[in-house]
Amino acid sequence: MDRPLAGKTAVVTGATRGVGKGIALELGAAGATVYVTGRSVVAGALPGTLAATAAEVTALGGTGIAVRCDHHDDSQVEAVFRRVAEEAGRLDVLVNNVFSAPDLAAWLNRPFWELPVAAWDEVLGIGARSHYVASVFAAPLLFAAGGGLIANISSSGAAAYQQNTVYGVGKAAVDKMTADMALELRDRGVAVVSLWPGLVRTELLALAGRALPGGRTVLDIPGAGEFDLAAAESPRFVGRGVVALAADPAVLTRSGSVQPTTDLARYYGFTDVDGTMPGEVAAS
Repeated sequence: MDRPLAGKTAVVTGATRGVGKGIALELGAAGATVYVTGRSVVAGALPGTLAATAAEVTALGGTGIAVRCDHHDDSQVEAVFRRVAEEAGRLDVLVNNVFSAPDLAAWLNRPFWELPVAAWDEVLGIGARSHYVASVFAAPLLFAAGGGLIANISSSGAAAYQQNTVYGVGKAAVDKMTADMALELRDRGVAVVSLWPGLVRTELLALAGRALPGGRTVLDIPGAGEFDLAAAESPRFVGRGVVALAADPAVLTRSGSVQPTTDLARYYGFTDVDGTMPGEVAAS
């Protein structure tokens, strides 16, 4: 089996479940050692723990290492990369994914004046700021590897209205950070890319879905109608995009850019885990 990232080291923030977990699993399947961060060490309202994600990474052929980290605390983030330095001595891939999606669920599709001011700090803090802090501590390790990839998980909400004002501001900040970091890191051989997944079938989204007769599950999106979750991306589809970028020797040509996951799939020739492209529904 092809292991394009064998011998490489990666960190994926917010990898207990959802997009982060899907990315960690694909990095593991590609042969990488993957440090996964997050807060969940025991199962809660949503399924998944750090240890479970790490075990799945290992089962797929990589090496999964669970590191509990609250990304509100800079000292805990610094400790993650200190551990990577001590154990691996280098870093090849940083995926900045951590985002407080469950905490933000109650604020979706509400105008800014109805939100607590704390919504700004949560979205910009566990989002743009946490991506920045992890990148600061990761940079010396990426330099030690002679270059690498920082993948920032963003959203098309950076360019078009989605959810609420603060969500869009947070995603736009991530994309601007990507562009500026790319300029500063280019001479070091480090590519920085923003990824725009589509609608992803996360555990949280599954809970929000509405079952219809016949077995279909749909998500009701205000202003957009029903969306069939069978046509959404799996979390591992996003991960396949990260692996393709990390394994591409010409990845610096994409540095500083925004990359929708479906565009990456068409360019690199991968599909979702069921063999389809998002927007298609697999035959039963």
